[in-house]
Amino acid sequence: MIEARTMGGAGRRFAWAVLALLAVLALFTPGRAAAQPEIGDENIRAALAAEGPPVAGGEWMLALHFTPRSPEWHGYWSNPGDAGLGMELAWDLPRGWSAGEPQYPVPRRLVIGGLMNHVYEGSYAVLVPIRVPRGADLSEIGPIGVTADYLACTDKLCVPQRAELTLDPPEVGGGDPRFVRWRAAIAPMLDSRANFAIEDRRLRIGIPLPADMTLSSPHLFIEERELGKGRRPAYAREQTFYRDGDLLVAEVPLDQLNLPAEIVREPAPSRLDGILAFSRDVGVRFTAVPGAVPSAGKPVAVQETPALWLLVLGALAGGLLLNVMPCVFPILSLKALSLARAGESQAEARREGIAYTAGALLACVALGGVLLALRSAGEAVGWAFQLQEPAVVIALLALASAITANLAGLFALPSIALTRRGEPAGAFATGLLAAFVATPCTGPFMAAALGAALVLPPLEALVLFAALGLGLALPFLAIGLVPALRRLLPRPGPWMETFRRVMAVPMGLTALALLWLAFRLGGPQLGWVAAAMAAILILFLALAGRRQGAGRQAGLAAALMLAIGAIAFLPRLASEEVEAAESLLDPEPFSEEALARARAGGQPVFVWFTADWCVSCKVNESVAIEREATREAFAAAGVVTLRGDWTRRDPAITQFLSDHGAAGVPLYLWYDPGEEGRQLPQVLGPEALVSLARAVPDRQARAGPRTLPPGAAGAGWD
Repeated sequence: MIEARTMGGAGRRFAWAVLALLAVLALFTPGRAAAQPEIGDENIRAALAAEGPPVAGGEWMLALHFTPRSPEWHGYWSNPGDAGLGMELAWDLPRGWSAGEPQYPVPRRLVIGGLMNHVYEGSYAVLVPIRVPRGADLSEIGPIGVTADYLACTDKLCVPQRAELTLDPPEVGGGDPRFVRWRAAIAPMLDSRANFAIEDRRLRIGIPLPADMTLSSPHLFIEERELGKGRRPAYAREQTFYRDGDLLVAEVPLDQLNLPAEIVREPAPSRLDGILAFSRDVGVRFTAVPGAVPSAGKPVAVQETPALWLLVLGALAGGLLLNVMPCVFPILSLKALSLARAGESQAEARREGIAYTAGALLACVALGGVLLALRSAGEAVGWAFQLQEPAVVIALLALASAITANLAGLFALPSIALTRRGEPAGAFATGLLAAFVATPCTGPFMAAALGAALVLPPLEALVLFAALGLGLALPFLAIGLVPALRRLLPRPGPWMETFRRVMAVPMGLTALALLWLAFRLGGPQLGWVAAAMAAILILFLALAGRRQGAGRQAGLAAALMLAIGAIAFLPRLASEEVEAAESLLDPEPFSEEALARARAGGQPVFVWFTADWCVSCKVNESVAIEREATREAFAAAGVVTLRGDWTRRDPAITQFLSDHGAAGVPLYLWYDPGEEGRQLPQVLGPEALVSLARAVPDRQARAGPRTLPPGAAGAGWD
């Protein structure tokens, strides 16, 4: 048996024994549950996967994939921080085979009671390279095995876990397709060595990093727990960062511990390993050796997450502005009817306003909760994820078609008509639909709030989603509660019936837009069958409306069954490949590799992220992007264009949006040659991109020549 330990020694074995003893004692502790989890992998399930079959004389990459049973459980990095234990692996490998050092994603900081832990929340994978000797007879290789000892914790409970895993190399086949995502999450290795120096109670590390590299929230994770003479990093204390040209200097405070003499390392270590995180989940690995580190430099301003009350105000303002954003225009018919009917009586107006607000709040909180749950489970989803699913689009198409028929007077719902006088159920349904359809596009003030919601604790994130829904409903809530505002509305009368029928036009346009989206999501086959479904549904509803006077509701039941069947069956018709939309700018499809190549070419780069269901995106494209003037200006300046189409789910685009603090689209980035990208406003004026392209020579002249530090190109910086 060959063992690969993240941390070894008598102290480590003693710690595991103590944890096991505490778990047993907890069974008999008064006031606690009678049965605690036994050592296993019930709380964080582990699985062993291979990237492909092994090759003699090569490196065989395996992955330990960990999946918590619920969001409150988290695992640990190799150095867990102030508390916890790192993972310990014992491999059972054929003779001559050996396991390399585990490769971890960038951990996250979790502070509880003044102690900082380095953790992984949600699903994550640790990669382990296996070195296969030359001449290995792979046809006779039996199953390999590994025993993983690790810790699973919540904020209140820690349970030792053990997973005994096996893998049969001949049965690996083509490998696990998830390795693309798992490899992307591993922090890449910086190919230039860093220097470190320990002075009194400070650890100072100089890391080669281009001076124009943007650091939104840097943090240094040190793999070594003990740095000589009883010193260790003070994990929970503030780290400081300085710039000295193309060198980033980090200062980490140290604690002096009173440890037993047998486990104290007297001299400082000969090397340090760690991860420099630029922002959440993004960073690089480094190796540092003793050497000179500059003692001064320009302080790096760390961009902290704004206070919660500021984020709540941003979400509230963003939701309020959604009422005038293009995303909301298709469903203004329903809102206009709510406004018109709000003047009938004070009691009815109040009920309508509160019901509409409750619907909008429920929709936003529910969407936010599902989004957080999916991300916690390891799914790469973002805001508006619901419109990336063909089943949701078909359901909305059926609903929009039915509402259009209702507004046009073809039929009336028997009990909860959207426009029935005095019934708040219709206003509640209107609020639900308004929030569900209107929130996919992010507007001003929303980007920061929703981006923060993806990294905040769940309760605080849900508060932000609720504030978004409240902002969306605020105008109608105010009209329902403030008599002076209601007196400004036209008096109700016979004109409302005509107005209701006129409002069927924009609702019908909404149905057509959803039908177009079905074509874009699933191709012509899905689109034409969805069109037939919508036509038959409206026909059924019209026939049902003619018989409603006689109390017959069979037609409504048939229409409902048709809609349910379409939602269940039609998504299966969606094709895997959909033709990309044409563009005047002839952009290349976005990928991290394409962006790196474009920036390395020394030309300006414009990247835009869009989706066919995002009305704001399409308005910006017609106003500012898809213009002859923009094409000509880009051609003159040599601008390279990339487009990220988020109409369908794309984990790479979702991750890139998250890395830039965006919860959804649109997102526009401009890269001057040799410079970091800057984020453009979410609402583009007609001349915004033309002006940027024309000013490229002036900005290049002011910037002057740019050089990279040694080794920076190999680290992926361009």
